[in-house]
Amino acid sequence: MAMLETIVGFMNNLLWGKLLVYGLVGAGIFFTVRLGCIQITHFVHGVKVLAISRRPGKHGLSSFQVFCTSMAARVGAGNMAGVAVAIGAAGPGAVFWMWAIAMLGMATAMIESTLAQVYKVKDVDGQYRGGPSYYMEKGLGQRWMGILFSILLIICFGLVFNAVQANTISGAMTAVFDLNPIYVGLGIALLSGLVIMGGLKKVARVSEIIVPIMALAYIAIALVVVLMNVEQLPAVFMLVINSAFGWQEAAAGGVAYSVAQAMQAGIARGLFSNEAGMGSAANIAASASPNPNHPASQGFVQMMGVFVDTIVICTATAAIILLSGDGGGSGDGIARTINALTHHVGDWGGAFIAFAILLFCFTSIIANYSYAETNVMFLSGNKKGALPIFRIAVLGMVMFGAVAKIGIVWDLADVSMGLMALVNMIALLLLSGLAVRIINDYRQQVNKGEDPVFDTTKFPELEGQIEDGIWINKEVEVTK
Repeated sequence: MAMLETIVGFMNNLLWGKLLVYGLVGAGIFFTVRLGCIQITHFVHGVKVLAISRRPGKHGLSSFQVFCTSMAARVGAGNMAGVAVAIGAAGPGAVFWMWAIAMLGMATAMIESTLAQVYKVKDVDGQYRGGPSYYMEKGLGQRWMGILFSILLIICFGLVFNAVQANTISGAMTAVFDLNPIYVGLGIALLSGLVIMGGLKKVARVSEIIVPIMALAYIAIALVVVLMNVEQLPAVFMLVINSAFGWQEAAAGGVAYSVAQAMQAGIARGLFSNEAGMGSAANIAASASPNPNHPASQGFVQMMGVFVDTIVICTATAAIILLSGDGGGSGDGIARTINALTHHVGDWGGAFIAFAILLFCFTSIIANYSYAETNVMFLSGNKKGALPIFRIAVLGMVMFGAVAKIGIVWDLADVSMGLMALVNMIALLLLSGLAVRIINDYRQQVNKGEDPVFDTTKFPELEGQIEDGIWINKEVEVTK
C-alpha cells in the first residue's frame, strides 16, 4: 500500500502539478477564443436548446435523457465531497478556480460533444454509440489511440470512479446512521446491478426520473441556507477571491494557502465534477437523436450541463460550507459538508445530505457504467459478449470502494482521470478546426432564422469517415 501511494502521488504531481493544470486552462482559452466566447454569447440559446430537448429519437435517446444521464455522472461525489476536499486542502480560493475551469470547460464540452455526434455509429440493436474512441479512430485514423482511451475510461469510470462514489455513500451513511460499510456496499451493489443489467436505455430512464428531483431539492436547501445567512454573502465572496489570488494572508490571519494550491485543487476537483475535456460525457452525448438535427445542438446541451454542475450545484455546496464559518467547518470529505449543513439547519441536515449523497452517487454509478459500456463495445467491435463480465467487475469495485481508505481512492481517481483527459485533449486539439466549422455552420443557420440541419456535403473531408445513414443531407431532408 505504501508503494502504491508513492507511485500514485508521483503521477498526480506530474499530471496535476504540471501537465493538466496548464493544458486544460490553455485548451479552454483556445477553444473559447476560436468559438468567440460561445459560452457567453450563446448562453441563452443553450437554455432554449435544452428546453426543447425532450423529443424522443428513433434510434437514439432524447437530448433530455442524455442531459440527465450526463448530469447523473457529473453530479455526485465531486459536487459534495469533492468541493469539501478542495476547500479543506487549499482553502476557499479553490472555489474560484472551480468557477474558472467550468467557464472555460463549457467551450471544451461544446467541442467534444459536437465531435461525438459527428462520428457516432449504430450498434447491433440500432442504438447510437460514440465518443472520443470513435472520433480518434474515424476522425484521426488512429484506432490505437481510441483503444488507449477506451481502456483508460473503463478503468477510470467503470471501476475507479464507481469506487469513489460508493466510498462517498458509505462515508455518509456511516457518519449519519452508523451503518456497517460492508452492508452499505452490498446494498449499493444490488441496486446498481438491477439498473445496469438493463443497459444504456435503462440507465437513461432511471436518470431522467431521479436527476431533476435530486438536483432541484439540493439547490433548494442551498438557497434556504443562503437566505438564512444573506448578510454574510459579501464577506464570503471576498474570502473566495482573496484566497484565490493569495491575498488572504495579508487581509486576515489564519492558515495561508498558495495560489498554486488553490489552482491545483480547484481545477482537479472542478474537472472531476464537470468532466469537461475528459471525453466522458461525450460518450453519452453521441447516443442522442439531437433536436435540432445537427451535431452542434448536443454540444449546446452538454455545455449547459457543465454550467449547471459546477456554477450552480458545486457553488451550492461551497455556500453551505463557507457560510458555516470556522473555515468551512471540519471533517474529511463528505463529513465536512454534513457538519456544515447540520450547523445551519440542525440534526436533520445530516440525514438530508446522506439521502442526497445516496441519490447523487447512485445515479453517478449507473451513468459511469453507461460511459464504460460504450467503450467496452468499441473494443469488442460493437458486440455485447463481454458486457456480463464487465458488469460483475463494476459491482466488485462498488464493494471495494465502500470499505476502502478515502485518500487512496481519490488519488487513484485523479491519476486515471488525468491520463484520460490528456489523451482526449490531444485528439480535441487535432480535430478542433473541423469542430469549429461545424459549430459555425449551426450558428449561421440560426442567424438566418433556419432550423439547423447537418448537411454533410459542406464537409467533404468527412466522406468515408462517418457511417452511412447517420446523417441525411439537407437537400434530401427538405425534399422529404
